[in-house]
Amino acid sequence: MADKKIIAVVGATGAQGGGVVRAILNDPGSPFTARALTRDVHSDKARALAAQGAEVVAADLDDPGSLKNAFAGAHGAYCVTFFWAHFSPEKEIAGARAMAQAAKDAGVHHAIWSTFEDTRKWVPLSDGRMPTLMGKYKVPHFDAKAEGNVAFTELGVPTTFLLTSFYWENFIYFGMGPKKGPDGKLAVTLPMGDKKLPGMAAEDIGKCAYGIFKRGDEFVGRTVGIAGEHLTGTQMAASFAKALGQEVGYNSVTPDAYRSFGFPGAEDLGNMFQFKRDFQADYCGARNLDTSRALNPALLTFDEWLAQNKSRIPLDQ
Repeated sequence: MADKKIIAVVGATGAQGGGVVRAILNDPGSPFTARALTRDVHSDKARALAAQGAEVVAADLDDPGSLKNAFAGAHGAYCVTFFWAHFSPEKEIAGARAMAQAAKDAGVHHAIWSTFEDTRKWVPLSDGRMPTLMGKYKVPHFDAKAEGNVAFTELGVPTTFLLTSFYWENFIYFGMGPKKGPDGKLAVTLPMGDKKLPGMAAEDIGKCAYGIFKRGDEFVGRTVGIAGEHLTGTQMAASFAKALGQEVGYNSVTPDAYRSFGFPGAEDLGNMFQFKRDFQADYCGARNLDTSRALNPALLTFDEWLAQNKSRIPLDQ
């Protein structure tokens, strides 16, 4: 262990961070060891990571001092924020700054910052096709992360900017899975029309990030997009039908309809899907499947992910 390089992983009990930690721990020949950063070192997930061999350290994005201590001595750092815990773009940007500063202070050799496109480069605030949210964003959870890029660049942190994709786990945890309509038949509802949605297993984000850390300097200063597959709503519905052994339709709604659904974040997500739909060529083009598989040869297809997870998808709504 003494000669292994430390990768400090923010959000280690979350989907992305947990995947990074497990990718490191599951490779017996890894040149790295995982330092799992979490707010609660006594949580079940934190204890599980410790049992698997991670060094578990308390850190909080709202406490820059804790981050500085947690990054100390690390070769690399995986930096990620979780917008849906607070719905605040300002907190996203502040978190990015705090992590970039901690990485700079620690002399980290390679940071990966999990980010997204700034959708305002495609849809200016003056563009009425999509409502402006919170006064200055089109897709707040995208645009704020993009604004966070500047902190890493200005501080001169050697960084890979990682563009992730829609987690297929959203079909399990966030009510996006197939639901029964008035006719009693299951359907997946998305405002994507006939356009393709890049998606992937959350665990594969961690494996791809691990692949980037292993290749090191080659990826410093680069923006890398990853996905497991680019699929239309119709294709995903067909995969669901095959996996579940029953008919599953695709309910294509307008972005306006999706924004009106009323759940927390519906407007943000409605705008997000509209951005992905209207700029499919750019969005899919930024998430190269061959690159993703080169970084992570175990990359799952949607059918493979469904085979492993179909029993976890709630169908009783």
